Amino acid sequence: MKTRIFNLIILDESGSMQLIKHQAVTGVNETIQAIRTTQKQYEEQEYIVSLVTFNSDAIKHIYNKEPVGGIKEISDADYLPSSRTPLYDAMGHALNDLRLYVSDKDKVLVTIITDGCENDSREYNGKAIKALVEDLKTKEWIFTYIGANQDVEKAASTIAVNNVMAFQTTDNGTERMFHEERQARARWYTRISKGEDNAQDPFFED
Repeated sequence: MKTRIFNLIILDESGSMQLIKHQAVTGVNETIQAIRTTQKQYEEQEYIVSLVTFNSDAIKHIYNKEPVGGIKEISDADYLPSSRTPLYDAMGHALNDLRLYVSDKDKVLVTIITDGCENDSREYNGKAIKALVEDLKTKEWIFTYIGANQDVEKAASTIAVNNVMAFQTTDNGTERMFHEERQARARWYTRISKGEDNAQDPFFED
């Protein structure tokens, strides 16, 4: 039986992300390409992707638990930054949706990318999200928080996320961030293939 690896990407689509829209779209597509390549390399594993974008107007599931081999890359029309940053609501919806499909034998990587702090959630607060993340971490889900224009470690710690990366909202800064994230992701996939993965290992450290 194949090991299922769920890749959940929660991507900020608030207005300030307009500055790096092209780099965000390109970065997501290159991540999808990298996961697709890995699927061909490790046939004993099944790679499943969810992509959730969020702002005050909508929380959108662009991909919803779909095998990576069957999804198309996103276009500029799929990603239209505007409005504010309801990060907690996006996390609450995405995590509670995914947990219904995940078994104890599955692997889960949750990647949060935002260029600003939570400022507009109405259904979930920080305390609720922290409790949810802590619960899912007991099931060995891995969480990463990638942020800009904020104290990244402080923001991540309030929701119980330990794996953090800061980036600059410039063309080069965003491209570098996605590149480093893909490298860390590839290392994790390799550890899984060797049976060496440990949810407690620092995700971004080589």
